[in-house]
Amino acid sequence: MGKHRDGAGRQTGSGRAGRAADRVAALIETVPPGSRLGTKEELRTLCEVSVGTFNEALRLLQARGLVTVKPGPGGGLFSAEQTPMVRLGNSVLALDAQQDDVADAVRIRDALDPLLIEDALWHASPADIQGLRRHVTAMEQAVDETDPGAFVHANWRLHAAIAAISPNTLLSSLYTSLLDLIESHTLSVLPADDQPLDEYIAHRCDLHRDLVEALDRRDRDDALRLIHEHSTSMTTAEMREPR
Repeated sequence: MGKHRDGAGRQTGSGRAGRAADRVAALIETVPPGSRLGTKEELRTLCEVSVGTFNEALRLLQARGLVTVKPGPGGGLFSAEQTPMVRLGNSVLALDAQQDDVADAVRIRDALDPLLIEDALWHASPADIQGLRRHVTAMEQAVDETDPGAFVHANWRLHAAIAAISPNTLLSSLYTSLLDLIESHTLSVLPADDQPLDEYIAHRCDLHRDLVEALDRRDRDDALRLIHEHSTSMTTAEMREPR
């Protein structure tokens, strides 16, 4: 019973944070990109929530790519500048720059995935598989915490670990360089289309968990089927106009 009360409290807090985030988001819609919205305290007072609840609301706004925080005199919360976007399945990466470079890197990375899976099927040791499972665990934790940014970064670390198994150093280094390029320019992960982002990352987590288990079984057909499903939903790299 106590556990249920704790869960209800968290839901109530999350609801207040969500409503506060929505209120600030509505304010953002009325001002140009890059506009100063006020100090954290001013906006917290406007939203009529506690410091902890507003900090949670701020994390939600930052995850959506809606606000930036600047310290010092004249600082505070600002509406985010327009950012280029790259579409990945049912999520969108908000970038700081180089939209075309990132989109190309995504396409090339996904084209290399089957080669690295083939290498992992041949060369993955039990220790390698355990290492991959640890990355999947990090992805599961991000799903549980509804943190799409942490999920995507854990996902990239999993793929980097798969690449590290390959004895082909040129292939492995090229792949990790592409991952580094994508990651270095990603500001946040945003929802796209009608599927909620939390449902989408949960599905992606299941796919990657199954992929690691297929590698452990040395099940080539299943592993290649899964990486094809992975690439089918990720390689289009459709562009979305900056908001």
